[in-house]
Amino acid sequence: MVQIDNVALDFCLPNQDDVEICLRDLRGKWIVLYFYPKDSTPGCTTEACDFSDAAPDFSMLNAIIIGISADSTKKHRDFIEKKDLSVTLLSDESTSMLQEY
Repeated sequence: MVQIDNVALDFCLPNQDDVEICLRDLRGKWIVLYFYPKDSTPGCTTEACDFSDAAPDFSMLNAIIIGISADSTKKHRDFIEKKDLSVTLLSDESTSMLQEY
């Protein structure tokens, strides 16, 4: 498990468009990682919508918001389209990265 003051462990996961995103490729930016259990549930939807609403403010600070769950990339695409989200969602269907974090 990642601890405070530790360097974040590198990972590569597909985003909602099936494009692999690696943490190492985002070095130099502030990264807000948030983890959630499932797309389209009430609490997770509120969280994703709130992060999407705040995305322009984070962008002004050179920060990227990335949500991660075990849902498939297709479920992420559907969730983004249904709720008009502006955040990146990564899929860890194997949960290996989720367990490390």
